[in-house]
Amino acid sequence: MILLSRRSQLAIAAVVDIALHARPYPVAAKLLAARHQLPPRHLETLLQALVRAGILKGVRGPRGGYELARERRRITAGDIARAAMQDAGEEALGPAPRSRLVDEVIGPEVMRASEVFLAALDDVTVEELCRRAQQRKVLSDTGLGADFTI
Repeated sequence: MILLSRRSQLAIAAVVDIALHARPYPVAAKLLAARHQLPPRHLETLLQALVRAGILKGVRGPRGGYELARERRRITAGDIARAAMQDAGEEALGPAPRSRLVDEVIGPEVMRASEVFLAALDDVTVEELCRRAQQRKVLSDTGLGADFTI
């Protein structure tokens, strides 16, 4: 069972992708979406959440896109997951259960487990994930270095 939402997994993947590809120019959302086979609009809201969290920096202009706002070694998977979860909103899930069992027993245990899980992700840096991606050559087949759209 995967405990991390798809949104959080995508956020981590996007940050690692940007860390690997943002030199010499920022990574365009369109290219990032193409590499991960996603519609650009779906990805844009997530990227903006990461900008608001201070993980990414948005660069405007014809060669604009996204780049890291901090060094790779100073960004953790936990930071990224928290930013993705914070901005996700729970409105689509419907009303929360109203129960003493949930409020007093289940809720606190789930919160404790979530904190332990996120603490484990805090031990994983973007630098480490980039190193693993390069060792396994997971993005080597994507020679999408420039966007020549006019």
